[in-house]
Amino acid sequence: MVAAEAVKRLSIGLGETPSSRAPADAPARCAPAKVRVVKLLLIEDNLAMQTTLVRSFERRGMQVATCADGARAIDRWQASQPDVVLLDLSLPGRDGLEVLAQARAAGLAAPVLILTARGTVGDRIIGLNAGADDYLPKPFDLDELEARVQALARRAGPRADREAGVGPPAFCGMRIEPDSGAVTLHGEPMELAPRELALLRALLAQPGRAVAKERLYALVFPQQAQFQAEAIEVVAYRLRKRIAGSGAQLVTLRGLGYLLKAAA
Repeated sequence: MVAAEAVKRLSIGLGETPSSRAPADAPARCAPAKVRVVKLLLIEDNLAMQTTLVRSFERRGMQVATCADGARAIDRWQASQPDVVLLDLSLPGRDGLEVLAQARAAGLAAPVLILTARGTVGDRIIGLNAGADDYLPKPFDLDELEARVQALARRAGPRADREAGVGPPAFCGMRIEPDSGAVTLHGEPMELAPRELALLRALLAQPGRAVAKERLYALVFPQQAQFQAEAIEVVAYRLRKRIAGSGAQLVTLRGLGYLLKAAA
């Protein structure tokens, strides 16, 4: 008893008090929460603009990959697997709208914010119908741009599926291959003309949901600015024949667009 009291006094003398000793069953402290680092892909050919944006976003703790050539944008997109893509429309090699159409048709689902000097209402509608998620005309405020990027990243959620190369799920045996962008039916490549393929990929990206003719036209005819309903109707007519017997049905919704659903 005396020895125990002596040990207690010695501990207190060395600076340890009864209150400073944590009980054996005290819960462990939680590790600091990991901060999610947003990965950006900046597709912009203006080097001065590119440098300014890279410095600004990196100061805000983001990782930024860049591309200045529209012809190389899809490869860069697939390699970097970004959370958000900032896309200029006036690019060398390939127009930004065409890049966007090809990305969406290939199953690249990262949200896209268009940055461009084309600021008319008509330009914005074309960009959004082509698959963009947001649109910010130049010149813009850097704080507003960052806020929009953060909002898109939050809505997009984790990028695990994109990093694993997972494309849209199969529908009626049809699947978009994430690496090549080809469409397979029960594992076998489908023989489709380029515009039929673009239309089918756009519909497979959201089966069971109506897609407006205007948006489909922008994806199938990316270099044509003026909408022509007859042109997309011809492609749809041909595609309907191609998928006959697959178990999927291409439905025309008068005044709305098209819908891909399982045949009854």
